[in-house]
Amino acid sequence: MMRKVSVIGLGYVGFPVAVAFSRFGQVIGFDINETRLKELRAGFDSTKELTSKELESLNIKYTSDVNEISEANFHIIAVPTPVNKAKQPDLSPLISASNLVGGVLKAGDIVVYESTVYPGATEEDCIPVLEKASGLKAGHDFKVGYSPERINPGDKKHTLESIVKVVSAQDRDSLKVLSEMYSKVVSAGVYEASSIKVAEAAKVIENSQRDINIAFVNELAIIFEKMGINTLDVLEAAGTKWNFLNFRPGLVGGHCIGVDPYYLTHKAEQLGLHPEIILSGRRINDSVGKFVAEKVVKQLIHAGVPIKNSLVTILGLTFKEDCPDLRNTRVVDIIDELRDYGVKIQVHDPECYVDEAFRLYKTPVVSKEQLSESNALIVAVAHSEYTKWQRLDIEKLAGNSGIILDLKGVWRNSTISTSFENYWNL
Repeated sequence: MMRKVSVIGLGYVGFPVAVAFSRFGQVIGFDINETRLKELRAGFDSTKELTSKELESLNIKYTSDVNEISEANFHIIAVPTPVNKAKQPDLSPLISASNLVGGVLKAGDIVVYESTVYPGATEEDCIPVLEKASGLKAGHDFKVGYSPERINPGDKKHTLESIVKVVSAQDRDSLKVLSEMYSKVVSAGVYEASSIKVAEAAKVIENSQRDINIAFVNELAIIFEKMGINTLDVLEAAGTKWNFLNFRPGLVGGHCIGVDPYYLTHKAEQLGLHPEIILSGRRINDSVGKFVAEKVVKQLIHAGVPIKNSLVTILGLTFKEDCPDLRNTRVVDIIDELRDYGVKIQVHDPECYVDEAFRLYKTPVVSKEQLSESNALIVAVAHSEYTKWQRLDIEKLAGNSGIILDLKGVWRNSTISTSFENYWNL
């Protein structure tokens, strides 16, 4: 039996979930962001996951009225779980959503959390809020489950439907309901975790593992730069062995890899443990922006360019390629560091929203036509559009110095890499 679904939070995680379930019946899509709701009603998806035509066919009731959630009996909470300035978990959006759902919770309802948290958060932090707000008892009057999101923004291949969905719940009966519900929308199938804490832990280590591996290759890049060795050449050679893990150096931002490890370390430190590897990986990855900025400054000095008031072009501001998501982008680390040296910056990004970039980071983003000749060029994000740029475009932006820092090797296998004496990739 298909339950009536509500999805709380219509961002990069919640919206694809709402879309998937809407193919089997009307979904109540709740969000506190009225602008987001108005855009979706008007047929515009700011995450660029769906076209206007695709939005027209959806059976989703968009609302900011909490009372409309009561129409559903299967509530999916998919709100952000960020960290604060001190790199500590900020559960306030999750607690707020729990309080909101708890206010309309009925006997027989099931609440499923998809937000990434540390092991124990669902049962220790969220369930008490649901119980207090509803006056009901979890495990008796209503049930709670956890199914960690595996959404990869901008990825048209690895979608919600094509990735195995981990599910967990308070008991066998509610686990069966979760399995049946998600099996309808996830063609790759579901995996039943032995407990909610196991599912929470599985999610948080997925991104912590990636973070550590990227930190390793970022550290290699710093070492090999001192040795005058091309890091990507080394990785390609090593990659000829069947069991070599294929990670690439780069900036590590976004709402997952750059954030989730702090949730795990927070819980570990509460238990009196100090996770050495995870935190060292975070320190390395958070230092990459400073390393790149210093590399640019050194290149400018060698080229005889005065640092103060020099102009550097940065291509790409979002946290990943071909995606408009600006959350926790580490490109701003490069920008801030260069500005500390007195360098002027001009930024281009074909994917991000200009107003949002300025609101979040006070950084103007200009069109390709508005870019001026600069003293150096940094390709910070590997947007596919940049592979189409011609040599004349790049010569203008790199100026007489010909300084190009191509962090992800966008032009590494083209004539551009050999045409500029000061071309470098991370």
